[in-house]
Amino acid sequence: MTSGPLGDRVAVVTGAGRGIGRAHALHLASLGAAVVVNDLGTSVSGTGRDTAPAHDVVAEIVALGGRAIADGTDIASFAGGEQVVARAREHFGRIDIVVNNAGIATGGDLAELEEAEVVRLFMIHCVGSVGLARAAAPHLVAQGWGRIVNTVSEAALDRRFASGVAYAAAKGAVWAATVSMAKELAGTGVTVNAISPGARTRMNEDLFRSEPPTLDLDPAHVARVVGLLVVDAAADINGAVVHAAGGAIREYTVSRHRDTPLVTRLGRAVQTGRQDA
Repeated sequence: MTSGPLGDRVAVVTGAGRGIGRAHALHLASLGAAVVVNDLGTSVSGTGRDTAPAHDVVAEIVALGGRAIADGTDIASFAGGEQVVARAREHFGRIDIVVNNAGIATGGDLAELEEAEVVRLFMIHCVGSVGLARAAAPHLVAQGWGRIVNTVSEAALDRRFASGVAYAAAKGAVWAATVSMAKELAGTGVTVNAISPGARTRMNEDLFRSEPPTLDLDPAHVARVVGLLVVDAAADINGAVVHAAGGAIREYTVSRHRDTPLVTRLGRAVQTGRQDA
């Protein structure tokens, strides 16, 4: 498995012990990359620790002829991101690809939220993603090649998909960070994109138990899209947010319009000075 389009690359995948992260690690390894399998082995809500999931994924990769190491660093801080990057460079000599996948699902409706829950979700999803990207970026820029793929959620992008306020807000922050980092690193050989995954995992077992999916939501479908975003041929894809689910791919975009009914309504109110638009 050392040959392939990523045969000389080293990837860090966070939250890679199970679910979508595991699929990312296995797929990148199948493309030839050496993989740092980062995972704390926590519950869906982020409690507990278990080193077995990360080591199990490493064993799978090695059994298939690939290269991988397990890493149990908590990435919910800048220091954690620096530690993971250092481990990749110490063991494999370099870092080329960062897939920020780690996350938890917790927090309730607005009235039920506690401040600690909001902070915790932002630390894991947003600070963790930004911190790891920050630690890797100098090395990626120096070598003139790098790929960063963050993970967002339809809960933050689309009003049809509801979720807890704190989770949605944290994922929305990752989307904003993706766009900003992509702009900052444009022209350096480093790209920054985001994946919005639709896959069956531990996080949505309860939902799918009551509403069985009609699509094949194998995480492998999402991993294949990430694989396409990190190869040489994807050098011109930067700042994109791609939704992948069941083999279908969509791109989320943001645009401004001046001729919508809402703009017309507000424009008239501004012109007339009325406050009852």
